[in-house]
Amino acid sequence: MVSTILFQVLYLCAYGANLDGVHLVKNEDELRTVLKNIQNGSTVRMAPGEYRGGYEVRDISDLTIEAADSTRPPWIQGGAYAFHFSGCRNLTVRSLNLRGQTGNGINIDEGGVEREMCAGVRLEKLRIEDIGPEGNHDAIKCSGLKDFQIKQCRLSGWGGQGIDCVGCRDGRISECEFTGKQGFSATAAIQTKGGSQRIQIDHCRFKDAGQRALNLGGSTGKPFFRPQGALWEASEITARNNRIEGSLCPVAFVGVRNAVFEENTILFPTRWIFRSLQENREWGFSGSQSVSLRRNVIVFRRSDIQTEINVGSGASLEQLSFSKNTWYAEDQPSRSRPSMDLGELDGVYGVDPRNVPKDP
Repeated sequence: MVSTILFQVLYLCAYGANLDGVHLVKNEDELRTVLKNIQNGSTVRMAPGEYRGGYEVRDISDLTIEAADSTRPPWIQGGAYAFHFSGCRNLTVRSLNLRGQTGNGINIDEGGVEREMCAGVRLEKLRIEDIGPEGNHDAIKCSGLKDFQIKQCRLSGWGGQGIDCVGCRDGRISECEFTGKQGFSATAAIQTKGGSQRIQIDHCRFKDAGQRALNLGGSTGKPFFRPQGALWEASEITARNNRIEGSLCPVAFVGVRNAVFEENTILFPTRWIFRSLQENREWGFSGSQSVSLRRNVIVFRRSDIQTEINVGSGASLEQLSFSKNTWYAEDQPSRSRPSMDLGELDGVYGVDPRNVPKDP
């Protein structure tokens, strides 16, 4: 009995851990050893420095991984991924820097569509750079999560999506920054698809953040839907109080229903302002339905815009409702009104938005 206790104490001391389950790791080898033997309820604090990527954790609950010193976050460099978490409930990852992964930066899932959704994931104050650089490689890949939060993260340079949510629900993405880079294919900054529901995106900033800064909906293979049998890509998605600058298209509605896009600022898109698309052609799927766009400020250059609202095959403009949006073509104010009839209620056209009073 004494020898067993002594062994445990020596083990904990060797890897910088306290008896209360807090582990301080100082290098890659220590981190790999601690994660290999991690227990529920543990906290791993990473000292400043560089760590090679490729850490995998499965079926652990109440785990926190964070910087030991939040003013000097460690860098996780390279690897196919920095971290892959599978079936990890109540997971918190914060104040870390990731760079140069060839697959995904962080991959989090429930462990397969047949398993219960993974609850309580929190990602905070992460800096993620240079993922890919080309192909479907995401900075943050989330599948089968519920009750999740992604907050105050800074993403720059990715191949697929900055944040890709597949079959996720009841989540919030807030106060994040997304910046595109030359040489990275960047399909979207945030995508919600595969049966995703009740996700809010707010107070985020996007700068040249992919072909579609926001892709509300998408195109998902039938086996990957959560829940199985869903006939929508996304439902009840809200984007509010975001600033979107650049991109071919700031936001696309792709097989989404009951979506709200409100009080956002759009600046200088380079081809379209909005897109309504139907990309999933499985039986029973329809185009976007009941999408409300209201109280947004849209500043664009008429010389850049091919079509204000691009409506693809299988989609319908009638499913988008517009109200109280401000449209301003900076180079040709007299041509600020969209060329197609949107049936908009109380829209404002051709007035510099700095001169438009806000609703009380």
